[in-house]
Amino acid sequence: MTTDQTLGPTLDVTSDISTLRARWRRSAIPFFFFLLGLLYASWAARIPSIRDNLQLDAATLSMVLLCGGIGAVGSFPLAAWLNAHYGPRRTAWYAGLVLLLTLPALGIAPNLALLMLFSAIYGAASSCFDVAINALGAVAEKQAGRSIMSLLHAWFCVGTFSGALLGSAVAALEVTPFWHFAALAAVFLLPLRLGYKAMPNDRPEPSADKKIFAIPHGHLVALGLIGFCGAIVEGSIADWSGLYMKDHMLAGDGGAPLAYAGFAGMMLLARLVGDRLKERWGARKVVGFGSLLAAVGVFIAVAAINIPLVIVGFAIAGTGVAMVFPFVFSAAGRHGAIALAGVATLSYSGGLIGPPVVGFLAHGFGLQAGLAFIGTLCIAVALAASRAKWLE
Repeated sequence: MTTDQTLGPTLDVTSDISTLRARWRRSAIPFFFFLLGLLYASWAARIPSIRDNLQLDAATLSMVLLCGGIGAVGSFPLAAWLNAHYGPRRTAWYAGLVLLLTLPALGIAPNLALLMLFSAIYGAASSCFDVAINALGAVAEKQAGRSIMSLLHAWFCVGTFSGALLGSAVAALEVTPFWHFAALAAVFLLPLRLGYKAMPNDRPEPSADKKIFAIPHGHLVALGLIGFCGAIVEGSIADWSGLYMKDHMLAGDGGAPLAYAGFAGMMLLARLVGDRLKERWGARKVVGFGSLLAAVGVFIAVAAINIPLVIVGFAIAGTGVAMVFPFVFSAAGRHGAIALAGVATLSYSGGLIGPPVVGFLAHGFGLQAGLAFIGTLCIAVALAASRAKWLE
């Protein structure tokens, strides 16, 4: 009797611990997507403040954004190597740690040279973290036996929406970018570690003959090109919508991030239903129609005569472009981590090229011309999606 009474509570405690671990394991991957979105939007929301602090013009700021893109694209072979040698779980921990440490450095950079350096490091850490969590998501989707990638990317949008609103609030309160970013790093360091510990060990067996990275070829090129244009659209709106609000629409520091908040918020809502739309209509139709809708939204923002209409335009654009990355990465992930890293490389090259191109167009012809370029690319995504059979 005594033994049974002793074992009863012990088994209950063990069961509770196992249940808690299982919940953490289910929550870890969505949390990683949320964290990436939060940090991404936090940086984007404070670009106007950092630009003003260092007195940068549009062309000079484009060089800072270009460094971030170079760091992101140049690090994809590193991301593939880390995933091959240490597994996506450990790669997410390493890259996430660098990401949290680099963000405050962006906020305190005293000159252009250091801002460019920190931007490159931040871009590299972001891409390594991004590839790792998408690899984790592709494995989870395969284990689930159904489409869940859109839902995972919806958590990224929860992060971007939260980050944009938080950025708007702290900017209105005149909190400096450094203290804003330092607080985020301090708050999310422990959850990042807990998420890493909750995931099962996935370290692969080392193989000297194993190919760890390849430039996409064949049908994967079509996926990469769709992702390439999608990255230009997302990255350019993230980096320039706040400046468009502030410089062209004369919004304040607190109001400038609201355009991106509208973009991210509607992207979130669209991704919540994206998997069901994919099952009913197919990825090609969803991405194609959505990209045309995104073009309409961007052109509304370009032609807008007041701030609310700009926010509405970017919100429509977010609804339309929401499915590009989830479905491209889901399709590439079905062909393995090497294919995913290769498609991600080509995709995120758009993040390298897009924001600086928009910046140079803005410097020469005004921000409206730069945004019109983004709208045209949305139409190109729709045309490419109609021919991309591997999206299905």
